[in-house]
Amino acid sequence: MAVATQSAPAPAARARRRWLPSSIGGFAVWVMVGFFFVNLIGVISTVVIDSFGTTWFASWLPDGYTIHWYGDAWADFDLFNVMLVTAQVAFAVVALSILIGVPAAYALARRDFPGKRLVSLLFLLPILIPPITYGIPLATLLYKLQLAGNIQGVILANLVPTVPFVVLVMIPFIEQIDSKIEAAARMCGAGTFTIFVRVLGPLLLPGILAAGILVLVRTVGMFELTFLTSGPGSTTLIVVLYDAVFGAGIRAPQEVDAMAAIYTSSMLVLLVIALRFVNPTQLVTRVAD
Repeated sequence: MAVATQSAPAPAARARRRWLPSSIGGFAVWVMVGFFFVNLIGVISTVVIDSFGTTWFASWLPDGYTIHWYGDAWADFDLFNVMLVTAQVAFAVVALSILIGVPAAYALARRDFPGKRLVSLLFLLPILIPPITYGIPLATLLYKLQLAGNIQGVILANLVPTVPFVVLVMIPFIEQIDSKIEAAARMCGAGTFTIFVRVLGPLLLPGILAAGILVLVRTVGMFELTFLTSGPGSTTLIVVLYDAVFGAGIRAPQEVDAMAAIYTSSMLVLLVIALRFVNPTQLVTRVAD
């Protein structure tokens, strides 16, 4: 019994030593995450507070509050038409990306053909490469073809990264559907189009909805391609916001912050909607499988 009593603390001490670095590492991670979120909340709250402030110089809070900056930004930047153009571009990109990307994802998930790995790699490139690297030659080509400077050019440019994105999102959803379901439908006389619309369509609806919402968020936030291919009547909200900050002229900072608050709130709403339909952890797990 004495030997057991003397040897008992040794495993406990080793266990404490084993868990101590992990606890310190976990604490450090939480500290860094907390520091990041504190700075993020501080930046966002500063913009929002300033968008309602009258003057704000040498004090913790503005001297007064008003909402007229939002009205000024709405009128000066013609935000109604800007928001309308943003919605037109975003929903057109979503629709075309799904129409092109879902059949392409089906082909990559179900068919084997020469050069399949190369095609998959080509789909990855627009997502992995920064948009500005291929945005300039793409915009040059679209201008030579007289397809840029309007909404159509902005839509075409945004399709370059969004179609591969839909393909990569949809492939795991298609692979988890048993191919025997399609075989049974073919035995009953259904054609390819009927199988795709009436059999696979309902099963793929959650994935299509997830891909569409994520493409919507991505398109609204896409600056580089939209900036390079847009014209006077085809600028989206993020391009107008950039022009308000860095363009010629003198503007009240509260007015710019009001427009930034409108953009941030719209993106936040889209992200909240996306997270209601998409679980990022579940999506990563499906891709890994």
